[in-house]
Amino acid sequence: MNWPQAILFDLDGTLVDSAPDIATALNALMGELKFSEFPLEDVTIMVGGGVQLLIERALKARGQAADSDRIATLATRFVELYTPRATDETRLFPGVRDVLENYHNDGVGLGVCTNKPEGVTRMILEALGVAHLFGAVIGGDTLHLKKPDPAPLLAALGILERNAQGALMVGDSAADARAARGAALPVILVSYGYTQTPVCEMDTDGIVDCFTQLPEAVRGLGRMLAQL
Repeated sequence: MNWPQAILFDLDGTLVDSAPDIATALNALMGELKFSEFPLEDVTIMVGGGVQLLIERALKARGQAADSDRIATLATRFVELYTPRATDETRLFPGVRDVLENYHNDGVGLGVCTNKPEGVTRMILEALGVAHLFGAVIGGDTLHLKKPDPAPLLAALGILERNAQGALMVGDSAADARAARGAALPVILVSYGYTQTPVCEMDTDGIVDCFTQLPEAVRGLGRMLAQL
């Protein structure tokens, strides 16, 4: 079976280690609000769900409740602080470049589905030299819906002109797993990502501890699907 024809990837915590730059921007915002800074390890478990959820989690951690209008205002300010420094320390995880290039060269359609804003997502991919490998990039503000809704995954497949039967999702969170299930996609999760809940407790078809393990995990999943 010629599978997969497409692979969709989460960004933060899956393809890129972006937590240091996110933490810098978030702590700059906390400074403006006269709140204490967060250590990096605290920020990593706040990432996922988009900017507004990041702000909500940060305020909650500082004992602050906020209505949707204030969260939206602070989210806009965070993006202003984050965008100029989004590539200062952000790096691809080990093995990502080689694995993506191999899939691209084999004709597999690659897409990014992230809850990060699309503009800064594209900027990061360009800065890291991998933007040309992706035929579809869906950010948290590309559609009216974002993960864990399956709509971003289905939109990416539409752009890639692939169907769900020939695709899978690779991510690091429950939102990725839920979006994949909603789109009728198998999902492989990385164990090194940004999540408070261990991926072994999530609904997944496979787990890899480093990105270089992904091709073998994908081949194993393909063999299993071929037997169904």
